[in-house]
Amino acid sequence: MRPRKYVRHLSDKQQICQGVFEFWSVFLEFSIRMLENSDWEAASEIYRQGLETGQATFETEPPTFSDWDNGHLPFGRIAAVSLPDESLIGWAALSAVSKREAYNGVAEVSVYVSEKSRGKGVGHALLQALIEESERHGMWTLQASIFPENEASLRLHQNLGFRTVGRRERISRLNGVWRDTMILERRSNVVGVD
Repeated sequence: MRPRKYVRHLSDKQQICQGVFEFWSVFLEFSIRMLENSDWEAASEIYRQGLETGQATFETEPPTFSDWDNGHLPFGRIAAVSLPDESLIGWAALSAVSKREAYNGVAEVSVYVSEKSRGKGVGHALLQALIEESERHGMWTLQASIFPENEASLRLHQNLGFRTVGRRERISRLNGVWRDTMILERRSNVVGVD
């Protein structure tokens, strides 16, 4: 995967400041590249920020690198880095859904964006790159399990072709509270179309 550079114009905002209208634009410049093992410390911190929302996962602690590495496919590990300093601002990865050969082309997606970079197109760029990378490796279906309260993540996935296939009610507990998850999937229009 070749690194790609993004310049994302966020929006013109109007701010009232002591009776004076101030107009300003915000730009975020970032690049998409493969996630490297050396990114783990920053990736783990971004994961921790996701945990703190209570809307990202049933996990309550970031895993060790070894556990994370063993739980994810060796391809489809995508990083978003801010420019020009190249600090990690988000990551995405694929996990196998089954060890059975029949499901070799099916993976679950994970997308995490740093707190300061949310709502700025980073998640969209990561998920789009992850879709493309998964198709290069023969994946025909991607799935996601998302808390129904995580409306931003649901929209992100739906905007990139995922559809809701169901709701698992009271599937597990998070901090002692039973939670539902929405199951979304995206069928490739490139792989497995025969």
